[in-house]
Parts: sequence; C-alpha cells; structure tokens
Amino acid sequence: MNEQRPDPELPRGVALAWGVAAHPQRGPKRELSIERIVEVAIEIADAEGLAAVSMSRVATTLGFTTMSLYRYVTSKDDLILLMQEAASELPVPDASLERGWRDGITAWVLGIRAGYEAHPWLVDIPVSGAPITPNALMIVDWFLREVRDLPLSDGEKMSSLLMFTSYARATSAQDRDIARAAAATDQAEVTGERYLSTLTEFVTPERFPYLAPLFLGGGYVEESAADGPSAPNTADDFVFGLQRMLDGIQTYVEQHSDGLPAAPAPLPPSLEPPRDKAVREAAKLRREAERALREAQKREREAVRGARERAERDRERAEREQERAAQRKG
Repeated sequence: MNEQRPDPELPRGVALAWGVAAHPQRGPKRELSIERIVEVAIEIADAEGLAAVSMSRVATTLGFTTMSLYRYVTSKDDLILLMQEAASELPVPDASLERGWRDGITAWVLGIRAGYEAHPWLVDIPVSGAPITPNALMIVDWFLREVRDLPLSDGEKMSSLLMFTSYARATSAQDRDIARAAAATDQAEVTGERYLSTLTEFVTPERFPYLAPLFLGGGYVEESAADGPSAPNTADDFVFGLQRMLDGIQTYVEQHSDGLPAAPAPLPPSLEPPRDKAVREAAKLRREAERALREAQKREREAVRGARERAERDRERAEREQERAAQRKG
C-alpha cells in the first residue's frame, strides 16, 4: 500500500496571492497591509521601472523601516510576484458574449497588451514557470473559453495559448522600447532614416542581393511625417502578424477536419541535411561551436544575475543590521 504524501506547501508569495498565507506578525502602530505595500511598489515601477523597486525604497515611500515590510512580504521576489499578480488583473468579458474564436483570441491578445501598456515593467519580469496565481490562471481560463469550440486537443489549446502569449509579450516589449527611444530622440534616429543614404552605399546588390532593392526603393524605413517627428507606428505590423497567426490556426483546423493527422510539410531544400560528408562535418562543428557559445553566454548571464542578487541581499542585510543596532542604542 502506497504511503500518502502530504500536499506540498505553496511558496510564500503564491500563498499570499491566494490569500491563504499565515497572518504576519504584529506590525507597527500605523498598521501596514500587503495590499498597500504592493500598491506603492507598482506606483514606483510605473514611474521609474522595475529596477527602481526595492524593499527599502518601498518602505521609505510608505514612511516605515525596511524591517516593517519583512513582517508582511518576506522577500523582494515575493513582492515582485505580488506586483505581477495585481497588475495582471484584466477586465474579463462577460461569459454571455457571443463571438467567433478569431474575434475572441484577438480580444484576448489586445487585453494582454493593454495590461503591458498600463504597466510596461511587466515584460521585464522573467517567465519562471507555469501560471499558478489567481489572476494568471484567470487569463488562461479566459483564453480557453474563447477557443472552446475549436476542434483542438487540450495540449494544442495550451500550445496555442503559449504562442499568442509570447507574441503579445514580445510585441509589447518592442513597442515600449521603440517608444522610449523615440521619446529620447527623433523618429529618423529610431527608424534609421537618418543613416539611410550612408547605408545605401554599403548595402550593395553584390553583398545583400535581396535587401538592396528594398533600400533603393525606400521600403526599408518609413519616412517621417510632414508635421514633425513621432514614434514609429507598429500597430500595422502587430495586426499583420496576429492575423497570420490566426490564419495558421484556421488552416491547421481545416487540415484536421477529417480527423486524420496532416502530412508533415517537406523541408525546404536549404534546410535538408547536406549529403556531402565534409559539409555534414562542417555543419556539425558549427552547431557545436554555436552551442558552446550559447552555454558560455548563459553562464555569464547567470553569474551576473547571481552577483546582483547577492549584492541586493548583502545590502538589505546591512540595512537590517543597522536598524537593529539603532534600535538597541535607542
């Protein structure tokens, strides 16, 4: 007989998001709350970006000591999770609304992008796993409602969710970064229009046979508006990409309408495995070199991230020690 294992305990931040965490220790006279702490942290992030958020900064803004915050939120990671959860509360349409799956997915993607537009720092939070907090799961539930009539398996629906989520996140991050760049300079600088005449001398048909005609035809950059510089309009690019993704889902459904799996499309000639042994060996060596480079870059990023996290912990530990020392002297 298998011994029944106890249910695993939720991480502190996730338990706080679900409202099932143990109550914090008694706080200072002017009572704090998790909701107020998260609200102030979001205000800081909205104004200055995610990097400006720290336990000490939030505490100072609230008029409390950093130690006071730790009675409610035990780490900065938990605070970031709660900020993400609060900022991800989207206005889900009423379930009685009737519309086709294409309009439903479009509304869902636009809702996600609206959340990113309201809180641009959300795209800076790394994806650390499957959604397990209430608002994150509500977003998943909303998507599944919009595709409920599509003849897709559960796995295919979740794969579609991941695809559209990634698209919404990537385009939102791009729009934010371009808007910031445009605000700091002018459109000609952002689009490359300022350097077009110079680049045209380098982008020759001999070196770039497919790109050169685009340069010469003026299609590589969009000219600035007559009434002055402005941020590049990426809306058309976004809509085009979203419509092609929806077309892909529709084509996939139509191909599977007979219940039989569609035959895999043949690889383009350029992607077929090379037949010559020397070419295969060279390709293998290139892939191994690229893999080694990616692994080295990954180790470097992990080392930098680890150093930053250690520095943050050391700083917060030093602040706590200073506060304890001040309290003892008092």
